Amino acid sequence: MEIFYLVIIIALFLLAISDLVVGVSNDAVNFLNSAIGSKASNPKIIFGIAALGIIVGCTFSSGMMEVARKGIFHPEYFYFNELILLFLAVMVTDVILLDAFNSFGMPTSTTVSIVFELLGAAVALSLIKIFTSDDGLSMAQYINSDQALLIISGILLSVVIAFTAGALIQYLTRLLFSFAPQQRLRWWGAIWGGLAITAITYFMIVKGSKGASFMTDSIKAWISDRTGLILLMSFGFWAVVLQLLILFTRINILRIIVLVGTFSLAMAFAGNDLVNFIGVPLAGYNSYQIWIDSGAGDPSSLAMDALAGKVPTPTLLLMIAGLIMTITLIMSKKARSVVQTSLDLGRQDEGSERFESYAISRSMVRNVSRAADFVTGLIPTSVKKSIEKQFDETPFKKEQAKMGDDAPSFDLLRAAVTLVVASVLITLGTNLKLPLSTTYVTFMVFMGTSLADGAWGRESAVYRVSGVLSVIGGWFFTAFSAFTIAFIFANIFYWGGTIAIIAVLLLAVFIIYRSHRYHEDRLEEQVAFERGLIDETISKEESIERVVDYMENIFSGLNDNIQQAIIGLKNEDLQLLKKTKKSFDKLKKKTGKIEKKTNSAIGKIEGDETEAAHLMILVADYLNDIVRHADEIIPRALEHTDNNHKALLSAQIDELSTLQETLAHQLDLTAKLYTKQNENILLDASNKLSEFLDLSMHTRKSQIKRIKSKEIGTSNSLLVLNMLSGMRNIALTSGRMLRIYENLLGPTPEEEKGE
Repeated sequence: MEIFYLVIIIALFLLAISDLVVGVSNDAVNFLNSAIGSKASNPKIIFGIAALGIIVGCTFSSGMMEVARKGIFHPEYFYFNELILLFLAVMVTDVILLDAFNSFGMPTSTTVSIVFELLGAAVALSLIKIFTSDDGLSMAQYINSDQALLIISGILLSVVIAFTAGALIQYLTRLLFSFAPQQRLRWWGAIWGGLAITAITYFMIVKGSKGASFMTDSIKAWISDRTGLILLMSFGFWAVVLQLLILFTRINILRIIVLVGTFSLAMAFAGNDLVNFIGVPLAGYNSYQIWIDSGAGDPSSLAMDALAGKVPTPTLLLMIAGLIMTITLIMSKKARSVVQTSLDLGRQDEGSERFESYAISRSMVRNVSRAADFVTGLIPTSVKKSIEKQFDETPFKKEQAKMGDDAPSFDLLRAAVTLVVASVLITLGTNLKLPLSTTYVTFMVFMGTSLADGAWGRESAVYRVSGVLSVIGGWFFTAFSAFTIAFIFANIFYWGGTIAIIAVLLLAVFIIYRSHRYHEDRLEEQVAFERGLIDETISKEESIERVVDYMENIFSGLNDNIQQAIIGLKNEDLQLLKKTKKSFDKLKKKTGKIEKKTNSAIGKIEGDETEAAHLMILVADYLNDIVRHADEIIPRALEHTDNNHKALLSAQIDELSTLQETLAHQLDLTAKLYTKQNENILLDASNKLSEFLDLSMHTRKSQIKRIKSKEIGTSNSLLVLNMLSGMRNIALTSGRMLRIYENLLGPTPEEEKGE
């Protein structure tokens, strides 16, 4: 029996290592986005400072470990064997859930996941005990409802507080320093920076020392008694140092504040969130020790009263966890995907937006804009002009233009405010023993500072709001999923026994492997596609290469989608058609990106290459048209089958397949023409287009005959005619691309004469 539970404890710690890896990959966005987005320093230096902050912060997290042991449920009412299954259900759920979010590049909350997983598993076992035992206890006695509600309300409240604090402080800071802060930094920078770093010092050292595992009570008392002196010395030291740097060096003090803030936020993250990753395995290990010390009796009769008391956390284990987190931070590709999501929503300029607009986001932006216009109308003109001057982004835009590809997403001032506000809020929550979600706090502070800085302009506001709503929706989905999955796993482990435990652990390993492969494939596909979307200076030849990449990528996907749609119709395969529709939707997003990026790429074309710019605009426009015409094919095929209409005749399937093959050949020749730039290929493509149009006309006549002879019904006729129309319009649009080649890239009259 001892070996069985020892194996489970080992499994818990193995899951903890995996959880540390997937958790840090998700939460890296919390302390990296500001420094990376503002390009405060070399990426290696940024990662090194963050890693140091994590290692130090781990030793400050001892007090938070109590949340996993007794923050959600009362351990004294559970037996040892029940708590071990509870902890195992929580860890399996956490690893699977966080890895899934990482694979899709979406920041979620490790705190919310662990809280609701503990709640879900505890509720499951509580219900089992209520219905299978005669102890007469109620759900309220098993679940620490007061503390659980306090934690949950603290998490939700942090969203509002973080966004409001970030927006307000950023607004006031920008009023003071503007987008050209160099001159005012010489006057006020040392004082402002000294206050910022002192605030971090207060919450990091003075308040954070309460949870430090390596400090004795006497040291903590000494720090507490001298709080005022420590703060005064900190402010004086940093104010003097920063002022000297301003006067006698060219060092931008904002870079120092950002790097100090990155360290502090990484430290706050580790101090607050380490419990999310190793708190549960440590609680399981403590339970195992208590059981062994009791004489290793019947695990189903040992109540875990001892777990309700104060249990020390070994500093060595905290340091090992910090080391694993540090290695993950440096090595994880998924961390970069999650960071990119946050940067896309917070960058100062508009561009190719990651999220689509929703009706609710459009309504919110419209109503807020009206309210803002109303308030602005009440402000005196002189005051309004003064405020507008402070928020004039021209100096920052000019600096971005000079730096080109090395330009930051936003300036150092906003990065500094984001880091200071977020680290103070998180550490405050840590010292109040509230596991505030670092993801919620840092993300919402970042969004608040972005809003106050005018980053959400008329061109991007609806997309940014949609993105924020998507992320917040993901948080609520995290809570629901975490509770439900942990509830299910706890029941499976309890009723299924050893076989169920082994099966679920193997399933978890398989899911993590599959999601890892999916992320790798998706990343490779994205890199391959966006290779042609880089905003760098390009020559005429490079612009043609980019056009060819666009064509080949879109044509290949479109041909495959149409072919799969016809196969799905033939076999009445609804799942295949749904899968094809999802693939087609991704293709539409790609063409949208191409169209938006083309406009920015035009300004990067060398010299006065009007033809190259014209070519890129027309190709992007026609590709968008081609994919739009496919809306008559793929969605309608899915709708027809989903509505359970009659299958198409075999003759109709054959005709559509022949048309698809001919169209695919014609599109391939069109892309090949731009690659080889050969007149013979132009002739072949034109001939193939004529062949397709003749086939299309013949197929349409056959369809009309079937309609007249009542051989087919209305649904059948509408579907086929629409598909024929869609393919014909695709072919005709590709024909326009042939004419573009003749007009812009074809031989000149002199070349045709052989001169």
